[in-house]
Amino acid sequence: MSDSAERSGALPLDRRHWLQAAGALLCFGPAHADGKAAGLEPAVADQLRVGMSMNNLLSLDPAAATGLDALSVACNLYDGLLETDSRDPARLRPALAQDWQVGQGGRRLVLHLRDDVQFASGRMLLAEHAEWSLRRVLRLNLAPASVWKSYGFKAAQVAEQVRAIGPHTLQIDLPQATDPTLVLMTLATSMSALVIDRDAVLTHEVKGDQGAAWLTTHAAGSGAFTLQTWRPKELLILQRRTGHWRGDARLRRVVMRHMTESQTLRLMLTRGDLDLATGLSAPDVKALAQRPDLAVETVRRSNFYYVALNTRHPRFVDERVRRAVLRHLIDFDGIAGSVLAFYGQTQQRPVPPGLAASMPSPGYRLELEQARQLLREAGMAEGFETTIRVMAEPPFTGIATSLQATLAQAGIRASILPGTGNQVYGAMRERQFEVIVGRGGGGAEAHPHSSLRALVYNPDNRDSAKLSNFQGWRTGYADATLNALIEQALVEPDAARQLGLYQQAQERVHQVVGGLQPIALVTDTQVIRRDVKGYAGHPSGSTRLRLVHKETPA
Repeated sequence: MSDSAERSGALPLDRRHWLQAAGALLCFGPAHADGKAAGLEPAVADQLRVGMSMNNLLSLDPAAATGLDALSVACNLYDGLLETDSRDPARLRPALAQDWQVGQGGRRLVLHLRDDVQFASGRMLLAEHAEWSLRRVLRLNLAPASVWKSYGFKAAQVAEQVRAIGPHTLQIDLPQATDPTLVLMTLATSMSALVIDRDAVLTHEVKGDQGAAWLTTHAAGSGAFTLQTWRPKELLILQRRTGHWRGDARLRRVVMRHMTESQTLRLMLTRGDLDLATGLSAPDVKALAQRPDLAVETVRRSNFYYVALNTRHPRFVDERVRRAVLRHLIDFDGIAGSVLAFYGQTQQRPVPPGLAASMPSPGYRLELEQARQLLREAGMAEGFETTIRVMAEPPFTGIATSLQATLAQAGIRASILPGTGNQVYGAMRERQFEVIVGRGGGGAEAHPHSSLRALVYNPDNRDSAKLSNFQGWRTGYADATLNALIEQALVEPDAARQLGLYQQAQERVHQVVGGLQPIALVTDTQVIRRDVKGYAGHPSGSTRLRLVHKETPA
């Protein structure tokens, strides 16, 4: 979710790459000596073989995990109350909840659950399991709780706010005025809203942790698959379970292998030993797109690549320094052209395109003299030393390398610290960093508040608030005017006034220069074999695999 630079598919495989590929081929099955895919053996025809990075896949616990990698797995192990349409993310669809109502002036949600759903354990799924799952998120108070806390939920009161009022009826009373559609979208897109088998989990509870340690590497859901094997940063296998309420999955299993070398992924795709791969370099994607047996699919996500600064660090307390770094020392055009092909689309505003509140680009670009002038005014004409934390894989390393070079032109000497997702984002969640090249923000809800909340909103800047799923809080930057605009827009019933408030909030972001600058909207590019049918990447990351299958060419 280690490389030190962009990979090029044009380079020959060295001995290390060949050894990696050979080991992977043994795991995935045979191919013809001429490099063409072997005929589909029964075991291969009945499984999806995926090559992907698992660097940022740290937990599968719905109350603890963050990021698209975890969600892409968990949504196949668990079911949610609602879903959004993959082709129209603004459209809510029934899932465990067959229907729902909004009442009490938008302050009460009542969801009516299906009565025919079983967990993998065989237990019937009831409203009390959904109640416990949502309450557990607030009580554990880890990163996924941040979105619920932003709606006013608190652990001390959640028992009164989230209640099963019947075997198959869940009632959610919103603690404060908000847009109920946004809350319904969170129920449909957030990993924290997946429903857990309470009784199965509590048998593994240790010292009151509500099964948190066990659920990190295990699952207790009602999804179309069960977790057969997970060896972090190596192998993850999902096994079809019988009796899913929507019908059994068409594939027997899904095999996900941790693979970060683009050349290895390319080789295995061409040999027919992988069905789907992500994280390929741009040259490799371009080359593979020419093959008749492979297709390239690009899904535009709702989150961002960004550069973030710790605004509480002495180097970045001064807004002039932040303006120099974030507005004038990022080579937006160069990064878009040389690093982000197939990875992202340039985006400098915190609200993505396609929404009514979206605004034209402010046009930030590399401007060395403006940056040097700002640093002189801040008393840092000679520059300074700093560190850039970054995930050790593309495109993050490419962005960081570009940033390092442009900072150096203004006298800022930056060392790159590549690491795993836990090392990079863990430091950010603890607010123990200087500069980070990251990916996040932009919750999956197709609503302007989703992105503003995730990227720039920070209603409580105290360390004790632990709003660690908000990038604004992670950077230590809070602006009362900006917070007020976001909060006012959320509860404004008049659509035109709400639109104006969201645009004012974006203008405020432009004026004040906080701790985070979006670079690009994430695009997720997969190369997939054409005999794989039924695969539809979801913009939220919740790509469900129940209907995926293979068709042997005639």
